[in-house]
Amino acid sequence: MGRLNEILSLAQSRARELKLAFEGALTPLEAAEVLRLAPNARLIDVRTKAELDWVGRVPGAIEIEWQDYPAKHPNPYFLQTLKHSVVSESLLLFLCRSGQRSASAARAATEAGLPDCYNILEGFEGNKDANGQRNRTGGWRACGLPWSQS
Repeated sequence: MGRLNEILSLAQSRARELKLAFEGALTPLEAAEVLRLAPNARLIDVRTKAELDWVGRVPGAIEIEWQDYPAKHPNPYFLQTLKHSVVSESLLLFLCRSGQRSASAARAATEAGLPDCYNILEGFEGNKDANGQRNRTGGWRACGLPWSQS
């Protein structure tokens, strides 16, 4: 069994344990490795445009807001935009700030018939630390994975 299959099997096992309504749950480091190993994998960043501009972007990610800012209204075009942005055979890895909105997006995509939807645990900024601050405990940025800020 190759490394890609090992990672995906582990992510699928997590999803079963947590009773998630999508294919799997990946750590940020696992997600980065999947993106490296699977040419059909796509990172879907569901954070708001404000978060992308102020906090940072992941190079090569497909950016589709799950909610708008500041009202946090659901994006009524999310699934339509997603389906037009990827091929149906793609592994889809969803990312948000902490892993909550991206889990909802992965669930919605799965319910809409897209296979192979994975959530990235911890998100871009990770969990809050003892001082209530992000970017220090887990997350894409704290793992030293590629990102940029405008």
